[in-house]
Amino acid sequence: MNSPSSFNPDSLLLAAFLLLSQLLLTTSRNIGLHQLNYHGADDSPTYIWPLPSQYTSGNQTLTVNPNLTLFTSGNGGGSRIVSEAFDRYKRIIFEHASLKLPSSGIDYDLNKLTILVHSDDEELQLGVDESYNLLVAARDAHSVIGEVTIEANSVYGALHGLETLSQLCSFDYGTKTVKLYNAPWYIQDKPRFEYRGLLIDTSRHYLPIEIMKQVIESMSYAKLNVLHWHIIDEQSFPLEVPSFPKLWKGAYTKWERYTIDDASEIVDFAKKRGINVMAEVDVPGHAESWGTGYPDLWPSSSCREPLDVSKNFTFDLISGILSDMKKIFPFGLFHLGGDEVNTDCWTSTPHVQQWLQDHNMTAKDAYKYFVLRAQEIAISLNWTPVNWEETFNSFPTSLNPKTVVHNWLGAGVCPKAVAKGFRCIYSNQGFWYLDHLDVPWELVYYAEPLEYITDASQQKLVLGGEVCMWGETADASDVQQTIWPRAAAAAERLWSAQESGSLRTTVLERLEYFRCLLTRRGVPAAPVRNFYARRPPIGPGSCYRQ
Repeated sequence: MNSPSSFNPDSLLLAAFLLLSQLLLTTSRNIGLHQLNYHGADDSPTYIWPLPSQYTSGNQTLTVNPNLTLFTSGNGGGSRIVSEAFDRYKRIIFEHASLKLPSSGIDYDLNKLTILVHSDDEELQLGVDESYNLLVAARDAHSVIGEVTIEANSVYGALHGLETLSQLCSFDYGTKTVKLYNAPWYIQDKPRFEYRGLLIDTSRHYLPIEIMKQVIESMSYAKLNVLHWHIIDEQSFPLEVPSFPKLWKGAYTKWERYTIDDASEIVDFAKKRGINVMAEVDVPGHAESWGTGYPDLWPSSSCREPLDVSKNFTFDLISGILSDMKKIFPFGLFHLGGDEVNTDCWTSTPHVQQWLQDHNMTAKDAYKYFVLRAQEIAISLNWTPVNWEETFNSFPTSLNPKTVVHNWLGAGVCPKAVAKGFRCIYSNQGFWYLDHLDVPWELVYYAEPLEYITDASQQKLVLGGEVCMWGETADASDVQQTIWPRAAAAAERLWSAQESGSLRTTVLERLEYFRCLLTRRGVPAAPVRNFYARRPPIGPGSCYRQ
């Protein structure tokens, strides 16, 4: 957008941050010491979800100009990702119609937002720098800067800064202006874990593109950064694969499909919100739908999964799928499934049984052979393979050392995996499976990815975690209220310091506030205190106490 030319913004802003950080952070360095900030007579707190790493605030109330102007600087300041995000958040902050009236003659405190992005590298991968600093300084003689400033090393850190800024702003219905309370603010923030994911299942129920985008948009509000797209499964195969065009005959109907362009659009939409898309092709089990278009993939017409391990065609087809998907999904991780493999079809089908004998393999050997061969295909395409934990539980010494082990069955797997040098993603089904509707927000919130891991070097091998929205009982009509607000509880566990949840009552109040923020933004998040997730309220009451 606009870049002032009369001064060097990089050096000035950096100096301002350094000076103010020493002044402000002496007040409160520990997020555990900083609790609620109340808006004076309104008795309404300022909440941020997820909690930043470090922050301080004051007691001033500032008005924000609805014609807030963006100034950018730094090598990455001119990015369209930044300017488009500014426009999105401006619409969120100034949503009320009265704010669209001319504002001339009103003396607003905050008229300008400066975003300084140091790097122009927009590649989005695991481990990209997502940190940011946010400064809101009052316009007075004691302030170094008289506006709002976001500084980040990457555009993706700047996106998180904009989200935090939007949560600091609220509409005053009395004055009909947007106010920013408890200024001055100084926030230094970065994520605790680099992988903060949500799984979406589009095989059990097809999700239209618009619903997928709504999910992605809502993920950005909670600073989640990986959409694990479980695209296909035994029930349906909705994705177009140009190399094997009959595969999507396995879709439920001709209207419940994703073209290559659809998938690319979803990936691009997610990138603009700082979210990676990790695709999953679950093999060798969970693949019955593949044979609708190519019946030779089934061991037999009456015994349809796992995929036929005895045929080279099976692996040629997997190679074709992954080669086509590589053109769509640039994220460095690719999920190959490998869970819940029942090998009875292999041992009961004559030609597969003969193949096992010829190769001196048991069914368990063939399972390992299949997983390792699929891994080789993914690695040849420069992907890092991710597999569900059964592969590690069954043959840990044979897995490729690059493998990321995805825990789901219960506790204790990540400690074992990292002890052997593997990286791990935490998704304990007892806490982080969102289709388990009887799991309350507290269990989601206090689940700990580093449980039983005390060695610092092994802790670094835990990439993070992921909540899983399996789709057997969720479709476009209820998927969002099943995801939210419980996914937000996991999001704070993955972003914020572990001690951020030390005060349960404060966490509950902030989570209820965030749930209402989601509903104000059009996300149909269910009440926080539901005994069963996604149920509607049981009676009249405020959004903030349900």
